[in-house]
Amino acid sequence: MLIKEYMTPDPITVDEGISITEAADLMKKRRVRRFPVVRGKDFVGIVTDRDLRSAAPSQVISFDAYERQLMPELYDLLAKIRVKDIMCSKVITVGPEQTIVMAAQLMLRHRISGLPVMDSGGKLVGIITEGDIFKALVDLSGARLGRTLLVFRLEDRPGSIKEVADVVRAHEGRLASILTSYTPADPQSRRVYIRIRDLPPERLQVLQDALERECGLLHMVQDDVGS
Repeated sequence: MLIKEYMTPDPITVDEGISITEAADLMKKRRVRRFPVVRGKDFVGIVTDRDLRSAAPSQVISFDAYERQLMPELYDLLAKIRVKDIMCSKVITVGPEQTIVMAAQLMLRHRISGLPVMDSGGKLVGIITEGDIFKALVDLSGARLGRTLLVFRLEDRPGSIKEVADVVRAHEGRLASILTSYTPADPQSRRVYIRIRDLPPERLQVLQDALERECGLLHMVQDDVGS
């Protein structure tokens, strides 16, 4: 899964010279949490809702017109602070051809929730956020295709997953996704998560019985997140 498949292309940007109150108003209007900052056409930094809250009390940057009339001096003072004064100019970026996993690792390592996406020529082409990572995770899991998740602890050897998949198919099950994970405490085995497309309850029960008997099924989970 590549970043270009999940990023927001051509993101809304703000000029480094606008005030933090203007940036806050625009952020609220657009319902976003960050803006890439530009100088002309050049990308020069990023400003987030956290930056704005740090620069001024949160109640100030969210002033409505009436509240601004009550405290005009404070608002005018804040209006003189420019985005370039508070933005982060040392920004971690990713490329559109890099993977979603790479973006997720960078966000975790640096405790950030969004990354500008730059092409090979240094042009801003998108932004990838934690929300986009969540969408990719849902797609990767196959959750849109079926509610039933089967969990196994399998010996780490060639063919162990195929044996389980063959049992699923023998009972008319259709695979939606297969994911695996390893733990240092148990290096000889792996956890395998197989999601299948929905089956009628009676057929699902027969499949569950067969997997418990033949493959050591640990859990069968029915995801139901509602509409």
